[in-house]
Amino acid sequence: MFTRRWVGLVTSGVLLCSLLQSPHAAFATEVDQLIAEMDTISQTVSAQNEEVKQLEQDVIAREAHVAEIQNEVNQLKAAADLAAQNVEANHGDIDKIAQAKYRGTVLDPISIAVSAENPQNAIDRMSYLRTLSKTTSEAVESLQDASAESAEALGKANRAKAEAEFQLGDLKARLDKLNKEKQELDVKQAEIKDRVNQLSQQERELWIAKNGPVDININDFLGSGTAASAAVDAALSKLGSPYGWGAAGPNEFDCSGLIFWAYQQMGKTLPRTSQAQMAGGTPVSKDELQPGDVIGYYPGATHVGMYIGDGKIVHASDYGIPVQVVSVDSAPFYGARRY
Repeated sequence: MFTRRWVGLVTSGVLLCSLLQSPHAAFATEVDQLIAEMDTISQTVSAQNEEVKQLEQDVIAREAHVAEIQNEVNQLKAAADLAAQNVEANHGDIDKIAQAKYRGTVLDPISIAVSAENPQNAIDRMSYLRTLSKTTSEAVESLQDASAESAEALGKANRAKAEAEFQLGDLKARLDKLNKEKQELDVKQAEIKDRVNQLSQQERELWIAKNGPVDININDFLGSGTAASAAVDAALSKLGSPYGWGAAGPNEFDCSGLIFWAYQQMGKTLPRTSQAQMAGGTPVSKDELQPGDVIGYYPGATHVGMYIGDGKIVHASDYGIPVQVVSVDSAPFYGARRY
């Protein structure tokens, strides 16, 4: 008979302490319960971590969008100012025409007639002045229209900027709230690490095997010839690499980080989080899976793996568990996407 004290985080976050009896069945039952509890907590932590990462990505994208709109606003403002200046300048030309002299004579009809060399000369001069005034007026009207259009475009851009800034503010507020909650997340992560690190060798082996890792001949899955074969090859090259929350290689990975890194090696950039990866690409049914397809698991797609063929995936699953190959049915199927 022997006793063993289990200390760690239970689902409620309080201390777990139980005395185990020596029979192997009792030991296995307690370890199974421990693994189940840790798995539940780890899924929660991973889901929260993916949500934080997604919001961070959204904030970065929204900030870039606001910057683009601000650049557009600056350009439109410059155009509107120039249009207004052109209108003002041409208004001045009309005033000058109304007040100017033509070859030393005033522009009223009587003066032109009196000073003209002959009737035809008077007619020509009057026609020229009317044409000049009409042309300038039309130009001003055209410029006024352009100025109005520029002002309208500037107004729309400013409204779009205000909307984008509002959305950015909302995202930052949500991220700030999550980051405050992240303190609790960090505590949970530390507790999971401590709990895994305190496992005995036998217990650790059971933890590592909780998803049913499969031994494969890696050469059977390399260079499949599909468009995504380079991503599969890259992911399989990281078998045995440690898990790290928020890590995207090249030495540590979380679930979506492994997918992100693997596709980067073939020159393609995928969304960074599991939820975003399941929102992109082309939907694929489970019976149409091909090597390189990204598969989401659990409600809300809080976990992802890469299909490598023969009913198997490669994934980074949990702290203390290296990148490994498991069955495609190792967790509740959410959906699949092809990139």
